[in-house]
Amino acid sequence: MKLYRFLTGPDDASFCHKVTAALNKGWELEGSPSYAFNAKTGEMQCGQAVTKTVHGVDYDPSMKLGDQ
Repeated sequence: MKLYRFLTGPDDASFCHKVTAALNKGWELEGSPSYAFNAKTGEMQCGQAVTKTVHGVDYDPSMKLGDQ
């Protein structure tokens, strides 16, 4: 089964750590990162899609993808 997540966060080190943690748990980058201005907060926001193939697990909408 292939899992998909879209990681988001402010344009700072915390976003890089979030992506790094996902990569070290076996997730792989999918496509290019995104970068957009959040007018409500006045901050730049980053986004990155990641995917992961897992075996022996059936998809369930209630599963916490970050724990996979």
